[in-house]
Amino acid sequence: MRREPARTFSDLLPLLFPAAVLVVFFVIPFGIMVAVSFFRRQQGGFYTVDFVVANYERFLTPFFGSVLGFSLFLAMAVAVCCVVVALPFTSFLSGCSRRVQVVWLVGILAILSLSEVIIGFAWSTLFSRTAGIGNLLAALGLMEAPKALLPGFGAVLTGMIYQALPFTILLLYPSLMRLDPSLLEAARTLGASPLRGFVSVVVPALRHTIAATLIMVFVFALGSYLLPQILGRPQHWTLSVLITDQAIYQSNMPFAAAMAVFLVLISLALVGLVLLVGGRREAA
Repeated sequence: MRREPARTFSDLLPLLFPAAVLVVFFVIPFGIMVAVSFFRRQQGGFYTVDFVVANYERFLTPFFGSVLGFSLFLAMAVAVCCVVVALPFTSFLSGCSRRVQVVWLVGILAILSLSEVIIGFAWSTLFSRTAGIGNLLAALGLMEAPKALLPGFGAVLTGMIYQALPFTILLLYPSLMRLDPSLLEAARTLGASPLRGFVSVVVPALRHTIAATLIMVFVFALGSYLLPQILGRPQHWTLSVLITDQAIYQSNMPFAAAMAVFLVLISLALVGLVLLVGGRREAA
């Protein structure tokens, strides 16, 4: 179907309300944040209207550069792990009966509805020394004595994967449901094992969906704030944590705004990449 262009002003009326919401709740606040990022900070937590680039220059120092690099690495690790786990699971789920799918989807939505605070403190309990996974590992003989598994990078990564995995499954589910099952049957008829058929048929057929899902989960994980603080050490804090620290505890709003602008620009660039991938998929 071909989309007809708007011919009269009345054809554009349905777009006025979404456009107004976008301007009021995104364009104006983002414009204010960009303006504040160029202000000059004064002693005592105040700032004056000015146009300086010192906030962005400070952001490029080795310390904050390493925080940005760690944030990008952590978000990419979460995205890759979630897709690797969610893709075979969602493929298996799509082959189940409708009743089984409904039960699983309700459970996934229930997990997705949990707040980051609940997830963080639940995993902090599971990783604790007194009532955590360490006691089970010690009982199985895999550990000499129970010990805490947090704070650490593994705890942060596990908590963030748990938070993002339901989101990943819901992104992959529609495409896997639309995939023709006869493709896998043909691969098995030709002698391919289930694993080889999955890798050689399902993955190439969903390459655009997988790429878009990776980017969306990356953006989702990039804004994580509480889990790195609850489950990790200061060296595991992400850029979102430092933005809050600069804005609230250091009273440095211009620098916090500069970091927030950079984070928003990265997210917008990745969302644009998702739209580009989707456009190429439709063209193909």
